[in-house]
Amino acid sequence: MRSYFMFHIGMVNGSFTSTMKPFFISLLLLESFLHESAQCTVQGSEFHLEGDYLLAGLFDIHHDSSPVVQDRPEAINCSSKPFIHSSYRRFQLMRFSVEEINNSTDLLPNVSLGYEIFDHCSDIHSFPGILKLLSVDGLIQPWAEPPKNLSKVMAVVGTHTSTQALTVAPLFMMDLIPMVSYGAASSVFSRKQNFPSFLRTVHPNKDVIEVIVNIIQHFNWSWVAFLHIDDDYGNDGRELFIKKIDGTEICLGYTKGLDQHTNYSQVFRQIEAHQINAIIVFAPEWTAEALIKSAIQQNVTNKVWIAGDAWSLNKELPKEKGIHNIGTILGVSEPKVTIPGFSDFIHHSKGQTHCENAEQSMFCNQVCNCSSLKPEEILNVDPSFNFPVYAAVHAIAHALHNTLQCDSGRCNRSITAYPYMVLAELKKSKFILLNQSVTFDENGDPNYGSYSIVFWNQSGDAQEIGFHNFYPNLYFFIDNSKIQWKTKEVPTSRCSQECDEGFKKKPDGIHRCCFKCEICPNGTYFNKTGNPYECINCKDTEWSAAGSTSCNLRELEFVPFTDIGAILIMVGACSYVVLTVAMSVLFAINYNTPVVRSAGGPMCFLNLGCLCLSNVSVFFYFDKPTASSCVMRLLPFRLFYTVCLACFVVRSFQIVFIFKMAAKFPKLHSVWIKYHGQWLFITLAFVTQALLLLFGNMFAPPKPHNETSWYPDKTILVCEMNIKGYVGPVVLLVSLCFLCFIFSYMGKDLPKNYNEAKAITFCLLLILINYASIYTFFKNNIATFEALAILLSVYSFLLFYFLPKCYIIIFQSHKNTQEYFLGVILNYTRTIYR
Repeated sequence: MRSYFMFHIGMVNGSFTSTMKPFFISLLLLESFLHESAQCTVQGSEFHLEGDYLLAGLFDIHHDSSPVVQDRPEAINCSSKPFIHSSYRRFQLMRFSVEEINNSTDLLPNVSLGYEIFDHCSDIHSFPGILKLLSVDGLIQPWAEPPKNLSKVMAVVGTHTSTQALTVAPLFMMDLIPMVSYGAASSVFSRKQNFPSFLRTVHPNKDVIEVIVNIIQHFNWSWVAFLHIDDDYGNDGRELFIKKIDGTEICLGYTKGLDQHTNYSQVFRQIEAHQINAIIVFAPEWTAEALIKSAIQQNVTNKVWIAGDAWSLNKELPKEKGIHNIGTILGVSEPKVTIPGFSDFIHHSKGQTHCENAEQSMFCNQVCNCSSLKPEEILNVDPSFNFPVYAAVHAIAHALHNTLQCDSGRCNRSITAYPYMVLAELKKSKFILLNQSVTFDENGDPNYGSYSIVFWNQSGDAQEIGFHNFYPNLYFFIDNSKIQWKTKEVPTSRCSQECDEGFKKKPDGIHRCCFKCEICPNGTYFNKTGNPYECINCKDTEWSAAGSTSCNLRELEFVPFTDIGAILIMVGACSYVVLTVAMSVLFAINYNTPVVRSAGGPMCFLNLGCLCLSNVSVFFYFDKPTASSCVMRLLPFRLFYTVCLACFVVRSFQIVFIFKMAAKFPKLHSVWIKYHGQWLFITLAFVTQALLLLFGNMFAPPKPHNETSWYPDKTILVCEMNIKGYVGPVVLLVSLCFLCFIFSYMGKDLPKNYNEAKAITFCLLLILINYASIYTFFKNNIATFEALAILLSVYSFLLFYFLPKCYIIIFQSHKNTQEYFLGVILNYTRTIYR
């Protein structure tokens, strides 16, 4: 009331400036708190012990789980809040550690440690105790010079949670008072620019998350839910988990921050809707208890629950009725460490009566109302974070030991120790405690220790089934045989079932763990060790069937000279040469006969010679193609076949011209005869084709090619033709064929001996059908059929044009006379004039 009255008078009188108001108000409020707290402890209290140097302790013996929104400031009475047995055990462990050190002749031999411990039950209403720790004679002097009055507190042990630490740590950081936490695991405390005097004996969240991820990967779970308390500790764990699983096969299918208002029924419905079987619960014990009890009530079954280190050793939940119906519970915990002498201390301590005055202590939060607890009720609770409390007290003691230069067996009491000096020694800590080498890294995090992996068995015990060592070497192990799965076998937790061999994954939604399976098509294969979302193309020399996991070498296919088809074609080509020579001899002998003269006379020999030379191309279609053989496959045929067609065009034109046009155009006929028009036309066609072929072979020559698109398992060795280089020669050949057909058709009504329309038309039609059939139906063994096409092309003229004339010469000599031909012409003339 005195402070409030002074503040009120000051406001009325307006006796201080605006810049002084905040400072003055703070002092008045602090004075009010400290006035009440100065009378808060009495001799014999568990919360207070006198000593040469004072350690502060912050323990949430009670927990304000449901804070009420207030409309006026009120001090909190922690003793009225729910009691936490495990925190009370840790509280007793600090008392034991100080007593053990005070009884030691090796550690701080002639120096006594005292403590001032507060029940830090609330994140926002527990400041009176903190302010008392920082005050000297009722005043707080931030940034005071070391020789001046400072608090007797050398260091602080606590707090338990990250949110509590974030709330109070800045008050200790400004004077570099060491704060050694046994439970605050958030990553933010590793930032020394923000928390220069903060250290911890518990592993940071990143280490716990690493163990959890290793457990998930060990059992091949890829579709998980992450439930966390909605505070600094839980949100930090979630962010670390998301970063840790990035680039792995694990997907976070569902995440939810939990608080006292969470609708657990809706949470479980969402998990069921996503078909998630592995659930990570990253929360303190009071939040985890509410979640698991709700899961039992909601009849959630056959799940795998992965507990964080904050509740994995809980002693109450395993006794809940129906706990085994919810599935299998695994957890990450600190190794169970037996601390020698602690049990005796508890039994001795609980045999004494402490004179606590609850009425005086309620505002200091230094009353417990737990004197009725039996030793077994303390010793049999969750032992989590016990060794970190023990290590924190001993680390401070060793740092003070080094600050006071106690190595000679006695401490130098003339040295004035300040918190910042203890901090410097804390950072250099290196001592053995229960076979653990206690050290800190540059961030103040523990540079020692390991985690146990536990399984809640049927007896309700947290059975150790594995471990994860951090130091000196990273090592992870789980004994699967010790786990009794609720589902009798290792459960699966996947968004999509793994694809069969030869199938790739196709993303289905935003999560990479959700996918559809697609078979890898022909010519591709699936590499199990590669990218699961793609099928790899086989090399040009390989092939694969649909759904393959490897490629096979393609079978190389070409037509060797020893092939039966090749042999028959080459025999046919050789026979053609023989027949051509024989016909040439026959025509030479009967050169002056009407049949030979009507067939073209000397042009017959040019025709037969060019057909024979066209036949040469046949021999280059066999064996492996080379650059030269690819050229020779078409060059002789197209060049000399052009001459052959030009001869037939000229021959057909001459007959039509003589019988139907000579009388009408006598001058044109005389010019044709005078300048040997037939030979000029043949020469022009030959030269044009030769130039076209020359340019085609110069700028776009045919070349060997491995054709893989025709057959999935074969490579056909062919010659690749460039259409740009051969469109000219083909157009010329087609044009000659068209002219030949036109002139032959015009002479269809000429005398029989001069009517060659049927023979030439039949030959051209046979060539057309021949090539159309080969390129439509005979892709297999294409080289053989291309050679056959050339052979049939030259044989068609030989058999259907020249052979009938040979037949007349040999077997119908009466038709091979001048008189017979004149008679035929006379009859044709009479028919016309009729």
